[in-house]
Amino acid sequence: MTGLRNWFEGRSLRERRLLLVMAALAVLTLLWALIIRPVGDGLSSARERHANAVTRLGETRAQVATLRDIQRNRATPLTGTLADAVRAEADQAGFALATLDQDGADRVRIGIQSARPGALVAWLARLERLGILVDSVAMTDKGDKTVGVALTLKARAA
Repeated sequence: MTGLRNWFEGRSLRERRLLLVMAALAVLTLLWALIIRPVGDGLSSARERHANAVTRLGETRAQVATLRDIQRNRATPLTGTLADAVRAEADQAGFALATLDQDGADRVRIGIQSARPGALVAWLARLERLGILVDSVAMTDKGDKTVGVALTLKARAA
């Protein structure tokens, strides 16, 4: 250590100042490279992971809320046969069924001679809320702003 001190004191005042500035800059560079930069990177990474976790939590909570709504609004099981339920709903909506054929225990085929498209779609949406699903539909334009409809409906699986 004395040799280094003697070497340092053997330098001119200007060289000593430059060596002190160089040493201070080296210490600052090492502090930055070994402490400040890794800590900053770690904090940045932690913030990013936290933001992703908050996003995932929000999405998961939204999905859970959606599932709870679905469970709360689950259609009640049909009372009676599917054909009776469809006939009752068609009468309530004002549709005259031309045909109603049972096609198995959980499926019916119906025909409607004339229906307004808007009212028909609203009725189909009501049926789906009740647990009766549209399996197939064929509509033909009657030319008087009404359609003829052939539907296959099925009961939603429990």
